[in-house]
Amino acid sequence: QVQLLESGGGLVQAGESLRISCAASGRTASDNAMAWFRQAPGNEREFVAAISRSGGTAFYADSVKGRFTISRDNAKNTVYLQMNSLTREDTAVYYCAARVTVRSSSYYIKESEYGYWGQGTQVTVSS
Repeated sequence: QVQLLESGGGLVQAGESLRISCAASGRTASDNAMAWFRQAPGNEREFVAAISRSGGTAFYADSVKGRFTISRDNAKNTVYLQMNSLTREDTAVYYCAARVTVRSSSYYIKESEYGYWGQGTQVTVSS
C-alpha cells in the first residue's frame, strides 16, 4: 500500500509561481514512478507531468512544458511540481499518482497505469 498526501495548493495571481508537494508513505513508497494530473471544473482529469523512480526521466504535457517542473526527493519520499507563469487555465484540483515499478527510468502518462492516488490539492489562478 502507498498513501499519498498533496499539499501547497492555494490562490495565486496570473503570472505568479507555486510549488505543490506530494508526500508518499507506505512499504513501497520509494519504488514508485510518480505523476501529477489535474482536473478543472467540468473537465476530465488530464495528465500534467510524470517522473521516473530514479528522478532522472520526466515528461510533460504540452500545455505545461517549459513552465512546470516535476522533481522528487527520494530521501524524503516526496514529489514536487514547480509551476511558473501560471494562467487561469491552470486552475484545477491537482492530483498526485503513484505506480509501483521495477523500472527505474520509466515514466507513465495514462491514468490507468497508476494504482495509487492522493486526495488532491486545489490551485486557483486569478487574473
